[in-house]
Amino acid sequence: MFIVENYSLAILLCLITMLCWGSWANTTKLTTKTWRFELFYWDYGFGILLTTILLAFTLGSHGSEGRPFLEDIKQANAASLYSAAAGGVIFNLANIFLVAAIAIAGMSVAFPVGIGIALVLGVVVNYISNPRGNPVLIFAGVALITVAILLNAKAYQKLRSNSIVKVSEKGLILSILSGCLMGLFYKYVAGSMADHFDHPEIGKLTPYTALVFFAIGIVVSSFLFNTIQMKRPFLGQPVFFAHYFKGKIKDHTVGILGGVIWCTGMSLSIIASGKAGPAVSYGLGQGATVVAALWGIYVWKEFDNAPAGTKSLLHVMLLLYITGLTMIILSK
Repeated sequence: MFIVENYSLAILLCLITMLCWGSWANTTKLTTKTWRFELFYWDYGFGILLTTILLAFTLGSHGSEGRPFLEDIKQANAASLYSAAAGGVIFNLANIFLVAAIAIAGMSVAFPVGIGIALVLGVVVNYISNPRGNPVLIFAGVALITVAILLNAKAYQKLRSNSIVKVSEKGLILSILSGCLMGLFYKYVAGSMADHFDHPEIGKLTPYTALVFFAIGIVVSSFLFNTIQMKRPFLGQPVFFAHYFKGKIKDHTVGILGGVIWCTGMSLSIIASGKAGPAVSYGLGQGATVVAALWGIYVWKEFDNAPAGTKSLLHVMLLLYITGLTMIILSK
């Protein structure tokens, strides 16, 4: 199977992860206006599962290192398989909250708050379970990102105070809930995998197998989480499965594309974690906040009607995020 053998390549993959994780949510804006995100989410999950299966039978099944995908499943112990799937379940609930927050409050609010909290919590949790890298640089970077989150919350408060723009507090609450859960899922996926990808321990998973069971956790749990969300949506009237089957090909294609983009980032992050370490790999990937904020501020114009000084706060927030991410890169 394909593995990463040097740190520079691992960092490059993490930066691509950041672009993927910060850009996939744009697909929610490319569907027809009547296509609800609860319906979009089914195709998004299918896109993730299809991507992991494709990678498992290609990059995960060829080469001289590690174990091929099917062989890896046969030797895996139940605890490892359950751990990877549990990561998918936790991520799924977090992501449903995040997609709802995007629909209600916009990308430049939902991402910096939700993913910012996830970054801080995720780096701490993953570093404790697998301490790699200079802790001073890692946690100093996290501290700067925490300040950036607070500045974004201040910008959000200024936006809400403007009588021209009406944004529900529900969006901010959902972002916070999403961040708290999002910071935990990666640990379970990383914990299911072998410490050495080139010579994986018996019972543990290669990254490609872990990704497939992670995706299975997402799709299976959607039949609970997303079904509840359809019946009792965060925004708007209930929707039904009949509506899903009446969707246009474009809407289904865009949803699958969103899943493919996000899962490409997740896969590269997991593959890179063998060399960079879970804390660094996860932390850099969650720099997606910067990418998403740029989309929201400059492309979707979500803060154009905000009071004077709001954009200056957002620019400082982005600068602090970038500085914090740079420190995390330099930590190893």
